[in-house]
Amino acid sequence: MAAATSYSPALSAASETLTKPVTGSFAATNLAFQSSPSKLGFKSLTLRRCAGGGGSALAARMVSTPAIKLPASLDFDTSIFKKEKISLAGHDEYIVRGGRNLFHLLPDAFKGIKQIGVIGWGSQGPAQAQNLRDSLAEAKSDIVVKVGLRKGSRSFAEARAAGFSEENGTLGYIWETISGSDLVLLLISDSAQADNYEKVFSHMKPNSVLGLSHGFLLGHLQSIGLDFPKNISVIAVCPKGMGPSVRRLYVQGKEINGAGINSSFAVHQDVDGRATNVALGWSVALGSPFTFATTLEQEYKSDIFGERGILLGAVHGIVESLFKRYTENGIGEDLAYKNTVECITGIISKTISTKGMIAVYNALSEDGKREFEKAYSASFYPCMDILYECYEDVASGSEIRSVVLAGRRFYEKEGLPAFPMGKIDQTRMWKVGERVRSTRPAGDLGPLYPFTAGVFVALMMAQIEILRKKGHSYSEIINESVIESVDSLNPFMHARGVSFMVDNCSTTARLGSRKWAPRFDYVLTQQTFVAVDNGAPINQDLISNFLSDPVHGAIKVCAELRPTVDISVPPDADFVRPELRQSSN
Repeated sequence: MAAATSYSPALSAASETLTKPVTGSFAATNLAFQSSPSKLGFKSLTLRRCAGGGGSALAARMVSTPAIKLPASLDFDTSIFKKEKISLAGHDEYIVRGGRNLFHLLPDAFKGIKQIGVIGWGSQGPAQAQNLRDSLAEAKSDIVVKVGLRKGSRSFAEARAAGFSEENGTLGYIWETISGSDLVLLLISDSAQADNYEKVFSHMKPNSVLGLSHGFLLGHLQSIGLDFPKNISVIAVCPKGMGPSVRRLYVQGKEINGAGINSSFAVHQDVDGRATNVALGWSVALGSPFTFATTLEQEYKSDIFGERGILLGAVHGIVESLFKRYTENGIGEDLAYKNTVECITGIISKTISTKGMIAVYNALSEDGKREFEKAYSASFYPCMDILYECYEDVASGSEIRSVVLAGRRFYEKEGLPAFPMGKIDQTRMWKVGERVRSTRPAGDLGPLYPFTAGVFVALMMAQIEILRKKGHSYSEIINESVIESVDSLNPFMHARGVSFMVDNCSTTARLGSRKWAPRFDYVLTQQTFVAVDNGAPINQDLISNFLSDPVHGAIKVCAELRPTVDISVPPDADFVRPELRQSSN
């Protein structure tokens, strides 16, 4: 674990606030996972919203409706792996724990599969191809893992460097790889899937298995009134983190029976009864500490929404707005950056990862808690307003169509020039970030700044509430809104900066961040900060609801299933997607 970003229990005290000094302390007695007793019944949030003032009436009406029951289809049967029941906030769910001790089961799980084709070498492709290859080798399986790339792709060199080659039959062109594979993992970009799905389907063997790590293609097909061919099985294994995290934790976990990124799995179509075992085998081979069930439709809704929310777009927007606010109120640039980005990607993320959101609040002094409450109360409904709109844009297909159309604008057409995405990392804030990171002491997680903590936790809770009311399982909610944020993405942001992540993650996420980050920036500037400056009273019902929310108990259960090591991300960690390092993929 690189010292520059290794997590340690030491905390820096916050040295300034907007109006008066408020410091955060983190005594040893606070290190136990903290949560208040869960309450499954809530007072009407409509009344609380009216009492607190501000925020969206639409959001207030939405959160006052009864919770939607979880889909009954999330139970599953497997003849290979042990299914385990867990209780999350009063809801029973089923998971499969991972571990390298299960690798010997992979040949049985993959019965009938002679070749696994991994198509694409973007974010997930390199990690999944290498993890599958290494796990199957440890299981002494003769199943071939073959990487398929398009002709002329410069990613051939990177695949060869990772140990795949044409000579031993583990590297080839896309279409020959698809045609020769019994399990096809389609890991090309979402827009490329939308443009090439017909050709992919036409090259697949009858009774073969199509594997996805994102439900985007289903959303696209639904939006144009189509579905998958009926002669193939369709499954998904969706790691709750970007590819470099999947590979890095897998490698780190070799000495401790495994560590990795949790995954969801879905069986959308099963033509011969093998699909569940294949999906679970795939997830175990990737190194997932635990695998939970979802549906392909629920996955793409939560995933695309999450990227635009707490995972990337929203966190990008809130740090931009907070940095401007702090500097305008007289805080120096370096400290303002530490009180925004470093605070969120460092100590807040580490605390939530291992102790939960309540521990962030309890780590503060009494004055710090008051500052947290002001920020939380003023931020919750404005953040929910944007999140609610975003979720419905995803669910309706509008956001999916936007991604497909944007991908086509990357190239010249109809006499118009190409418009690839530009970078965001040249503005003043991100240059300050480079300076801060260059002088950051080893193990420094940044200050626990109460106002920033209140805004970030309000955003996280608002996203949780949207997904909860939209019927998503607690496993999916917690992994998509909490674990993927604090255990996968934020550690990389702490190493390289938020702007680096925004410029180098998946195409769909990059597009979403650019579209939605300004919305969060503006809503905080125009509503939240104005309410705070005007002395709006703290909505005590919102605070009470936060402290007693049953999600804290559910997060505690999931935290006990987390990897036994933290991800190690050196300050020079390279997670640049190959197509961004060079002119072609």
